[in-house]
Amino acid sequence: MILYEVGSGLYVNLTNRCTNSCDFCIRVQKDGYYGDLWLESEPDADMIIKELADFDLSKYTELVFCGYGEPTLRLDTLLEVAKYVKSVSDITVRINTNGHANLIYGYDVTPELDGVIDEVSISLNTADAVSYQKICHCEFGEDAYSSLLEFASLAKSHVKKVMLSVVKTTIPDEDIEKCQEIADKCGVLLKVREFIN
Repeated sequence: MILYEVGSGLYVNLTNRCTNSCDFCIRVQKDGYYGDLWLESEPDADMIIKELADFDLSKYTELVFCGYGEPTLRLDTLLEVAKYVKSVSDITVRINTNGHANLIYGYDVTPELDGVIDEVSISLNTADAVSYQKICHCEFGEDAYSSLLEFASLAKSHVKKVMLSVVKTTIPDEDIEKCQEIADKCGVLLKVREFIN
């Protein structure tokens, strides 16, 4: 499934691939929670835009790039679709990401989000790099943690709203306080999400 609804949002599923393999990821916890999101092949921008034509975008408050994989692995496609949505609608466009885009591409991609993406939500998950690697099993190793914090700090210059997020019950309560301090240091918001099981 490429497009799916959650609450008042329309979600775009771009890929199954991810640079993390998190212990608590929805795809390993409960397959099919939002329907069959596993993609047989990755859709190109034209395919997604064609599917979007079947939806009344005015019914939604936001379009969110979020699926089983890391959406910034398909950054060109993501940006092309986001630009299309911006040309036909005034709904908010958000990316849910692990914040590894700059590691993936080897340069700062955040200027490319300017004027195209309204919100970025970055999965912080833990209060330190060692714990992050222990539960997220990132292919970039412990360097991923500092990189995602840098990504958050850089993104706030190009995106109206940047959030770091953590999931309740997946880390100790005292670490949530540490994560708030980290978000404050980056100059972004902290969102504490409910665990979906």
